[in-house]
This record gives sequence, C-alpha cells and structure tokens, in this order.
Amino acid sequence: MTTDQIMELCNKVRETAYAIHRYHGNGYLEKVYENALVHRLRKAGLEVKQQHRLVVHDEDGTEIGEYYADLLIENELVVELKACKTVVGEHAAQLLNYLKGTRKEHGLLINFGSHKFYIKKYVKTNPLGNYSHILPTLIFAFSAFFCG
Repeated sequence: MTTDQIMELCNKVRETAYAIHRYHGNGYLEKVYENALVHRLRKAGLEVKQQHRLVVHDEDGTEIGEYYADLLIENELVVELKACKTVVGEHAAQLLNYLKGTRKEHGLLINFGSHKFYIKKYVKTNPLGNYSHILPTLIFAFSAFFCG
C-alpha cells in the first residue's frame, strides 16, 4: 500500500472508531468495541480480520511465536484496542513489539475506556535496510484526542 492509501485507511478507522465512541460512550468491555468496529468497517467494505493470528519472527527470520492481533485491516494495519481509564507505556510497547515481531509497518492503538477518545498511529521504518544492527528501528507516532 502507498503512504496515501495507508493514511486514508487510518482516517477511515479513526472516523469509525470515534463514531462508535460517541454513540456507545465508555464503560463496556473491550470486546464490545472490537465487535462494533469490525461490524462497521466490514459494512464499509474493508477486509477486517478479528483476533487474527500473526507470526512473530526473530531477527534472522526464524519463527519464534505468535500472537493474536485484535484487528488486522486490509492485511496491512495492526489495531490494538483497549477499554481502560488511561493508556500507559506498556500498551504502546505491546503494539510496537507486535509491529517489530510481525514485520508490519503500521499500527493503531485505540482506547475506548476513557471519557476522551484516544487514538495513536505508529509507523515502523528501517531507514538503513540491511544495516539495521547499526541503528534501531525508528518508530513514529501520531496522536489524537477527542472529547466525546
């Protein structure tokens, strides 16, 4: 996917998640928001895999484990959902590790559990290609907070 396509996809997810937050508010379990987001995104014509198995690789490509992404959208965007009062560093670390281990570049961390809607986009890039042992992978993050 091109950068423009990824941004368009992220915007669609953000708008949909925000609409869910406005309608349902906070207070439900994470699974309720997950199901609502899956329902609305599929209704909008997007390919959404729920609790999708992703393989984690070591630096040499060896398969070392697996995890289940809350959502994988269009086989490109990993979405980690939360329904907690506040997002903490461990939540971001979880998504960043998922991106690194699965070699996906784009992820969203969304929290429905607060009065304020929270979404943060992460982009994993490796500017040095095969020289990744010299410089750690760079992670860029963008945040948005909306009052419900």
